[in-house]
Amino acid sequence: MRIGLLGGSFNPAHGGHRRISLFAREALGLDEVWWLISPGNPLKPKAGMAPLAKRVHSAQAMARRAPIRVSAMECELGTRFTVETLRAIRMRYPKHRFVWIMGADNLAQFHRWKRWREIARSMPIAVVARPGYDGAAVASPAMAWLRRHETSAARFRNRGGWSAPALVTLRFDPDPRSATAIRRDTPDWADGLPSGPPRDQVTHRIIDPACGSPSNPGGERSA
Repeated sequence: MRIGLLGGSFNPAHGGHRRISLFAREALGLDEVWWLISPGNPLKPKAGMAPLAKRVHSAQAMARRAPIRVSAMECELGTRFTVETLRAIRMRYPKHRFVWIMGADNLAQFHRWKRWREIARSMPIAVVARPGYDGAAVASPAMAWLRRHETSAARFRNRGGWSAPALVTLRFDPDPRSATAIRRDTPDWADGLPSGPPRDQVTHRIIDPACGSPSNPGGERSA
């Protein structure tokens, strides 16, 4: 199985997440994309962050009938940082091949993530262009380090084995949708979603409703 990993707050999930995932799946020759819903993210403000269960329900509704699985496995793994989460996932699923998918906005601040070079050495990275962020991404310290490992999507898809570090830049028509705009225009977006604990679509276990709360913050996407 070739799996793309797309991590984030998904506060809320929206059509842009789905479109990016399906585009990356096609471009990179993936079997599935897993959405890793972060219980917490120190690089994003806590104000306005919906409970984890609401964000997972939002993501599952958006991913319906697509080769996308929604997971909050950081709660179960007990990991706090992306580098720890990815190491644990590779150990748990040794027969899968993974590629980390992120937007250009995240590449621009990737050098602030804990042990980001270790992440880059652990699996290939696919960066999806984001309107307004491409310049900052190109000028970022992480891009300066990763540039020597760039490859095309066609070459990445067709070669027999994956290696890391590897950087693939994916460009397609810009998608203006954003979770920030949705929260601004529809601040009560989470009110109509179920509040009960959802089932993780990767581990198939019920997600702990306490994960992500102030007393049990769970994982962090980056730091």
